[in-house]
Amino acid sequence: MNSRSNIMLVDDEAYVVSALRRALEDEAYETTGAASGEEALRLMEEKPYKVVVSDERMPGMDGAVFLALVKEHYPETVRIMLTGHASIDATMNAVNNGEIYRFFVKPWDEVQLKLAIRSAIEKYDLEAENRKLLRAVRRQSHEIKYLEEHYPGITELRRDGDGAICLDDDMSEEELAEIVAQCNRDL
Repeated sequence: MNSRSNIMLVDDEAYVVSALRRALEDEAYETTGAASGEEALRLMEEKPYKVVVSDERMPGMDGAVFLALVKEHYPETVRIMLTGHASIDATMNAVNNGEIYRFFVKPWDEVQLKLAIRSAIEKYDLEAENRKLLRAVRRQSHEIKYLEEHYPGITELRRDGDGAICLDDDMSEEELAEIVAQCNRDL
């Protein structure tokens, strides 16, 4: 986990944002509060947030609409919803449209909320690492295709009786040096 993880807290009632901040003050998080979905979206344009915790019922844009927009514009951000009035319709709408990671009813259990946020950050970090590894695999795949196009058979590994990788016997030192130089230029 990064030394500081950015968490967005969204509720139209300032005391709820303050209570959430107090609950998280012992954690290594940088919390940002917003009084509305519109304000939170503006703030999210400035820096990435790993987790968003949003109230369901807010004037103007409600939490389900806000979290659906977060999903659309910042799909990697993990979304958690708080509500004081858990209706089945609102819950279904939030889960279906915003792909909510967790749903908490006010008043929330502080320990459970902390654990959920910690788990959400781990999920975010793991998915970010997976995206990074996937990019590396795709880049390496393109490099291998390039080598195979320019040096047919180069990607075929041949091993001797001890399992050591053997180079093609008819490949000169100059050809090998050219392959290594080309790989270095392409990096």
